[in-house]
Amino acid sequence: MPLNVLLVTKGHPFDYNGFYAIFDENPELNTTVVEQPAAQIILRPEFVKDYDAVVFYDMWGTEMDGKAHFPEPPAHYIETIEALLESGVGMVLLNHATVQWPAWPRWREITGTSFMLEEGELNGETVPGSGYRGGGGEPERNATHRLTPVDPNHPVAKGLEDGFEITDELYIKTAGFEDDPDILPLFRSDYDFSPANFNPPPLASADEQANWNHPKGSNLITWAKRTGNSPIVATESGDGPAAYANPAFRQFLENAIRWVASDEAKAWAQD
Repeated sequence: MPLNVLLVTKGHPFDYNGFYAIFDENPELNTTVVEQPAAQIILRPEFVKDYDAVVFYDMWGTEMDGKAHFPEPPAHYIETIEALLESGVGMVLLNHATVQWPAWPRWREITGTSFMLEEGELNGETVPGSGYRGGGGEPERNATHRLTPVDPNHPVAKGLEDGFEITDELYIKTAGFEDDPDILPLFRSDYDFSPANFNPPPLASADEQANWNHPKGSNLITWAKRTGNSPIVATESGDGPAAYANPAFRQFLENAIRWVASDEAKAWAQD
């Protein structure tokens, strides 16, 4: 049965035609698109109740025009997100959506990521800003790597039990975040997450970039996270056209949406 999906975008450039084709060309996904900041109204539970899942592909709360400015979300949006988590709606977070709202610690709790846009405190420790490879600014540096499911029997890995190859942007982030008992590892990469393979954080000063030294990063690219009553799948994959057109990535995305919308996933989140 087709799923009703609410898709949230804006705040980060992307190839519109390529990205939306993922949804337009899949008859199993009946998708409605809403952009920020209008999404802050449409995401209210009374408007979301007819959707099976919400997919976030936005990057809001990161105003970086010359100098970085990280505003906190308005109080009404905080209330909306908390209400969604209470209601148990399933969510899928793609690529840059995992790192939005850096001034709002709750979003990091929701996603589970250890990615830092700049040096700062993470779980009581000071850690360096995270790095990246490829992306919209330098797609020629996108990495080709293989993603392998941690548990081939998990529903998100259906049809992808042997893993798949993808060419995409990659992040280097602090390892160990997956030790959180509310995180379920789903896909790991075979890429070498050594700092020499990545660029320093884009917000780092010239001095910081020259002296940037990140420990070897985590190879966990995709995971499930339970926050409140909601099952969440977060993935760093899905940055550009090569990923959008990848049949395996499209299969993964449908699997993830279908799983977070399922009674099984909701029971897991509420356990």
